[in-house]
Amino acid sequence: MENKNYKIFVALLLIIFSKFSFAQDLKIDINSGRVEPLPIAVADFTDENGQVSKTGRLISNVITNNLVGSGQFKATAPAAFIAAPSSPSVRPKFSDWTPFGIKALVTGSIKQKKNKQIEVEFRLWDIIAETDMVGLRLTVNANSWRRVAHIISDETFERLTGEKGYFDTRIVYISESGPADKRKKRLAIMDQDGENHQFLTNGNFLVLTPRFSPSTQEITYLAYYNKEPRVYIFNLQTGEQELLGSFPGMTFAPRFSPDGKKIIMSYSNKGITDIYVMDLKNQNVDRLTNNPSIDTSPSFSPNGKMVTFNSDRGGTQQIYIMDNRGRNVKRISYGKGRYATPVWSPKGDLIAFTKMLRGTFYIGVMNSDGSGERLLARGYLVEGPTWAPNGRVLMYFKQDRPVKGKNNSAVNIYKIDVTGFKEVKIITPADASDPAWSPLIP
Repeated sequence: MENKNYKIFVALLLIIFSKFSFAQDLKIDINSGRVEPLPIAVADFTDENGQVSKTGRLISNVITNNLVGSGQFKATAPAAFIAAPSSPSVRPKFSDWTPFGIKALVTGSIKQKKNKQIEVEFRLWDIIAETDMVGLRLTVNANSWRRVAHIISDETFERLTGEKGYFDTRIVYISESGPADKRKKRLAIMDQDGENHQFLTNGNFLVLTPRFSPSTQEITYLAYYNKEPRVYIFNLQTGEQELLGSFPGMTFAPRFSPDGKKIIMSYSNKGITDIYVMDLKNQNVDRLTNNPSIDTSPSFSPNGKMVTFNSDRGGTQQIYIMDNRGRNVKRISYGKGRYATPVWSPKGDLIAFTKMLRGTFYIGVMNSDGSGERLLARGYLVEGPTWAPNGRVLMYFKQDRPVKGKNNSAVNIYKIDVTGFKEVKIITPADASDPAWSPLIP
């Protein structure tokens, strides 16, 4: 499968950082807990004649939805503008924006080029300091306009928050349909906002827990063929699948190492579940744990030196860490309830997890030493946390409480900021579970 929607040719990239001191002060401190969203305006992008174009309006809508959906911004609708900007190269009349309390303004334009290409230019303005903060010009295929909107969103988010954006990313997940006793599960992929949806498998066999490689071009997942668990790698560029091997007794799908050269997984042999690492080059498998307990759900730290996992070796299901050779095992969770599916943040500072306490499921985070536990989301069944590449946002899935007389209950994907603010449901064509967030698209 050729990934045409994501191929982008950058003809010119121009990033301009203002030297004005005040512009540097226009920034949201998103690390201080819940903050008041920054008022921002995103003008509809104009054409060569200074008129709003159809594609320009679509781009501005995507940018607005991305920024507002992050929980860090609130947007003023274009219909309320006193005078819409005609071009990003023209200084706006800043006094037209201050009555709305707007602190930042995004303007942009689109020019038609040869060979079905468009040139998109944008600029971010500091309304208070009356200066530009960052600008960008891209030449792309016309059908890549949505990705351009995500790139502009990332530039705006980073300039105004100091954190890397996460909008130019994809989500791979399991699409579910049908009754509970004949559940059809297909591997699917979409942009982080739920658009550009594609099915990657046909549903003829059960697939579970997909995970991205660091390159974003490969996915590893677990599939059941003739009731036997198999590990596959799916290449997004070619559509080809490679069978890594059959692993009878596997209990949790594999994850890539940060360098993409290994995968880590767990499977059971003779009633004992341990953690193993496979070298993708030679497919040699090394055993990391050897304990008469259930060791599962392994996840590498971002530098690859450590591994977090959950185990019942202490009598109850808790989170542990160890080095990448299986040594120096240390328990880090000591709260009430049971802990599962730990996932190390891309920043290395936090570990996300699923928690089960008194019949309720939670998604939470803790520091990598186990301190500072915070519960962010709850529900009848809440599982499978996955990190945005900037380590600021989590995605997971929720299953509603079953309704008497119905075959199954709804399952949906949600995202939330690590502060526990702004939980957002991701709209998908069918029920959705087991999300995995990609790195930024190269």
